[in-house]
Amino acid sequence: MINNDVLRRVRFALRINDGNAIDIFKLVDYDMDKDYLQSIMKKDEEAGFLPCRDKTLAMFLDGLVIQRRGKKEGALPNKLKAGEKLSNNDILRKLRIAMSYRDEDMIEILRYANFRIGKTELSALFRKADHRNYKDAGDQIVRNLLQGMVRKYRPEAAKDSTSKKTYSKLQSLPAENNKPTNKQAPRMHYSQKTEKQVAPNTPVNHDIWGKPKPKK
Repeated sequence: MINNDVLRRVRFALRINDGNAIDIFKLVDYDMDKDYLQSIMKKDEEAGFLPCRDKTLAMFLDGLVIQRRGKKEGALPNKLKAGEKLSNNDILRKLRIAMSYRDEDMIEILRYANFRIGKTELSALFRKADHRNYKDAGDQIVRNLLQGMVRKYRPEAAKDSTSKKTYSKLQSLPAENNKPTNKQAPRMHYSQKTEKQVAPNTPVNHDIWGKPKPKK
C-alpha cells in the first residue's frame, strides 16, 4: 500500500480538506505547498501524480496527533532522518495515538471492514521491534483499518472512498466540518450497528501478515 493511498484515505475518513491538511503540516513546522499536496493526492495513473515520501506521510500523521491530542510542551517535531523508512507498524501506531484508540476500538474499526483480529495478534503489532512477540504489519491490516474508518465515519460514501469523485467532494467540505469532534465520530459497539450501516464483504482467507490459512 503506497503512502499516497494512506494519506488520501485518512483525509477522506476524517473530512480533512486541503486547507486543513496544510494547517496540520504547520503543526510540525512544515510549510506544505498546495500544488505539491494536490499532486500527492492524485492516483498514480493521473497526470501530475507525485509519490508521497515516507517523511511527508510521517509529518502529516504527527501533525494529526498534535491536532487531536495537543502538543507536548517543549517537545520538538520528530522528523524522519535521511534513509529512515515509515513502516506499516509506525502508521498504525500514529493513527492509534491520533484517534485515541484502545485495543477494543481498533478491533471494532477493523470489524467494519469485515476483518477479524484478536487482542494478542493486535498487541504484537505495537511491540518494540526487538521484542520476541513483535510482528511486522502487512499492507492488509493498514488497508482494512483505513477502510473501517471510512465506513464508520463516512458510511454514506464508503464505497467511493478512493475515487477521483470522492476527492473532489473532499475539497468542497467547509472547514468547520474538519474539526475533530465527538459528534462527528460517535463511539458505538459493532454489535449495535445494522447490516445496512456496515455492508459486509466476502471474508479473506489469510491472516494479517499475508500468509494463507491452512485448509481444514
